Amino acid sequence: MNRKEIANFAAAMLIATIAGASTAQAQTTFQTYRCADGTEFIVGFFQYDKRAHMQVDGKAVTLMKRLALSGARYSGGGVTLRTAKSGASLKVGKRKVTACQLT
Repeated sequence: MNRKEIANFAAAMLIATIAGASTAQAQTTFQTYRCADGTEFIVGFFQYDKRAHMQVDGKAVTLMKRLALSGARYSGGGVTLRTAKSGASLKVGKRKVTACQLT
């Protein structure tokens, strides 16, 4: 995923947030990750939404929050994202789990 795709995704998420909520409610966190296998992705977390909205491999995916013993775990559409203080891990389809770090 290149910087232009990331910027387009972030802009689309911002527009959707503003259209669906007032400015006071539109608090969103975007995080960009780079993984050991070369995968790059951006994930958005909305204040009043327990889901994670991400773009990986050029596709938008919404991940539902799942039970996790530590950190947070989200999954959906063949993608699993685990986050913790030390970093994150990503599993996409049949690919192996890869370690990821915030950029």
